[in-house]
Parts: sequence; structure tokens; C-alpha cells
Amino acid sequence: MRGFTLMSMLFILVALAALGTALAALSQRQQLGSAGELAAAKAYQAAFAGLEVGSQQILRATGQPACFATRSFTLPDQLSDFTVTLTCLRTPSSGTVTDGDQLLAFYTLQATACNLSNAGTCPNANTAEPTYAERQLSRSLSK
Repeated sequence: MRGFTLMSMLFILVALAALGTALAALSQRQQLGSAGELAAAKAYQAAFAGLEVGSQQILRATGQPACFATRSFTLPDQLSDFTVTLTCLRTPSSGTVTDGDQLLAFYTLQATACNLSNAGTCPNANTAEPTYAERQLSRSLSK
């Protein structure tokens, strides 16, 4: 009878160890998933902030300004681990388009935000990091 009890206890111990290992692995996957979701949300907010910076630069200028040069910058506070690369495309590249009695120029802004930049710019095609997060947003303006 002692041998049977010992085998039963050994089986229960092995089963509990396997259950503990499975729960630890599940917990780790949940943690990585949560961190990834947070990074994705922060990447979206960083890209949106980049669009706001570009929009302000175009809309506050007098007349129909030329596009600014592509630039990259980091954001303060909670988004400080993200780099934003902002590009601008103007149509037509010079001059204006007439719509009734209005002279217009059209601008397409594109903001790409990432948390692991490549030489200070986004996107970073050279990374295979599981924590890499990137979002790209665009906005069209007319002035």
C-alpha cells in the first residue's frame, strides 16, 4: 500500500508542476499581449500628434505655402519612446488650382510613428523585435 501512495503522490506532484508551467506560460503571453496593445495605442497617438503638428504648420502659414521637408522628431512625456516621421506632398507642387473664385492647393500629410526607429526615422524595416510598434496615418488638407 505504501508504494501505491508514493506513486499517487508523485503523479499529483508532476501534474501540479505541469499545470504551474502552463499557467506561467499563459501569464507571460497575456503580459506580452497587453504590452503590445499598449504600444499600438501609443503609436497611433504619436502618429496622430504628428499629423497635428504638420496640419498646424500648413494651416497657420499665409497663402498656400510649399511643403516642409520630411522631418523626424520625438514626442514628450508619455510618448517619449516614439519617433514620428512626417512627410508632406503638395498638389500642384507650385501654384494653385481654381475652384470657382477660390485658389487652392492640396496637401497630403503622412505621419509614421514607431518605437524603434532606424537612424532616427520611421518606419524601421530592419527590426524583428517583438516589441516593435508602428502606425501610419495620413490626412488631406486644402488651403
